[in-house]
Amino acid sequence: MADILEGSARPGFFTGVCTVVLKLFSIVGPSAAVFGKKDYQQLLVISKMVRQFALPIEIIAAETIRDPSGLALSSRNGYLNGEQRIEAVQLYAALRHIAGEVRAGRTDWRQLEDSAYDRLRSRDWRPDYMAIRRQADLGQPLEGEPMVVLGAAKLGGTRLIDSVDV
Repeated sequence: MADILEGSARPGFFTGVCTVVLKLFSIVGPSAAVFGKKDYQQLLVISKMVRQFALPIEIIAAETIRDPSGLALSSRNGYLNGEQRIEAVQLYAALRHIAGEVRAGRTDWRQLEDSAYDRLRSRDWRPDYMAIRRQADLGQPLEGEPMVVLGAAKLGGTRLIDSVDV
């Protein structure tokens, strides 16, 4: 799971994340830790690490907090200029569009992903991925199973990520 999507775009990223989080858990000794769904893959990787090491920690998935426009709150938003901040909501819009189409019964997932990818590129984004995956393990989607739509793309020099449950 750590080598696909975000892991593919940023090789070794989750090794570093798990190292830092495991060290933090060892120092703090929490009974619970909250991770946001915006970084959905990170949430799953950390959850799996906790299970693999049999750590007595409950991992809680927090809903993404958004500003009134729908933009996911993130420290990275501070790197966006005024125009980019207005445009940044388009990543969420693309993910919501895909999720809506899947909820409406569409199963041509690759075409939906490609369409969202192209839509962002036409607006001067540089997408890394737009993906429909199973919520449980980020495997390829199967009809009838809970899904998540994930995306990562650069707008100017800022790389944004987001996800939407289906």
